[in-house]
Amino acid sequence: MAANLRTVVGQNIASRARALLQGSSISDLQCLTTQRRSYLSHVASHETRLLAKYGGRNTVTLMTGDGVGPELLSHVQEIFRFAGAPIDFEVVEINASTNTPEDMENALLSVRRNGVALKGNIETKFDDPSFKSMNVALRTQLGLFASIVKCKSIPGLNMRHNDVDCILIRENTEGEYRQLEHENVSGVVESLKIITAKKSKKIARFAFDYAVQNNRKKVTAIHKANIMKLGDGLFLESCREVAKDYPNIEFNDLIIDNASMQMVSRPSQFDVLCMPNLYGNILSNIAAGLVGGSGVAAGSNLGDDYAVFESGTRNSGRTLKGKNIANPTGYLLAGCDMLEYLGHNQHAEMIRESVMTVLSDKQIRTPDMGGSATTLDVVKAIIDDVKPKTLAWKSISEHGAYLQ
Repeated sequence: MAANLRTVVGQNIASRARALLQGSSISDLQCLTTQRRSYLSHVASHETRLLAKYGGRNTVTLMTGDGVGPELLSHVQEIFRFAGAPIDFEVVEINASTNTPEDMENALLSVRRNGVALKGNIETKFDDPSFKSMNVALRTQLGLFASIVKCKSIPGLNMRHNDVDCILIRENTEGEYRQLEHENVSGVVESLKIITAKKSKKIARFAFDYAVQNNRKKVTAIHKANIMKLGDGLFLESCREVAKDYPNIEFNDLIIDNASMQMVSRPSQFDVLCMPNLYGNILSNIAAGLVGGSGVAAGSNLGDDYAVFESGTRNSGRTLKGKNIANPTGYLLAGCDMLEYLGHNQHAEMIRESVMTVLSDKQIRTPDMGGSATTLDVVKAIIDDVKPKTLAWKSISEHGAYLQ
């Protein structure tokens, strides 16, 4: 799946690369080399992926965030170590209190250097108009146009709906999140919502390509075009236009308020959802609640050049900080998605299987999932499950190398 994502994001540049290789000039080929550095981080081939990798190990930026982010990400690092995952983390301390331009530039430089990041959520102070969201700034400045949140029912976890399996894809860089607001006169505020055909078509094509690559059957566009006829109307028309290029994928659309009701009443009808920024945020949180809450959903943010992985609901968990009850599942599954993105599929599968074994079979769960286990209890159980798998895998690998 992760390999497919890399293909989806970069396929347009791949076509241009093939054209350049058919008898172009030296300057053209130099241009191609430059493009390879940005595009090939999304290609499945180990021979061509040009991320920060030394001696078979990838260097990944780890942005600590606020709330429970630092403690949960430290547990991710620990489990990766026991699993033998070939990842070296470059830790960048960034949170709501380190919000200077220098702090932001340091974080951006690290991600641009390494190509990939695992991130804790950075709190946004809503009572301070001058405080701009650092999460939004990271996404826009790195060009992370696609947000992907996967919500799937966990076996053995008794919820109202046990048949949820949907992918929520939202445009990540425009809409209401452009943070363009001003006060005309006292008591009158204008907030601008930006929708462009270019970015709407790009996220729509991404959603359809994702559906094709991952054997999904339907894409649903979410909008409010009955009221916002120009802005949301443009988004809907862009999705409809792109849908014509994918006759084997079913396409429909729903108004956001109806979609919210449908999500909580009959979520099994949804497969891949394609949305503008704000609607995607709302529905992603609703869907996460249906499968166990903010602690279990994994999220990823992909662009043409970089990828940042985080929990699906972007909740800092400030009230849980230091209490040893936060659920590490969402960050661990985001880490597994990151491993797959980097091509370390066996390690990703090993860790994901151990997480599901602990949650579903052993039923060791934190209070948010109806259990009584601490964060450390869950982490220890996952490590205990990972250890023998790691040893067995190493033994098989070494034996195979010996036979060669």
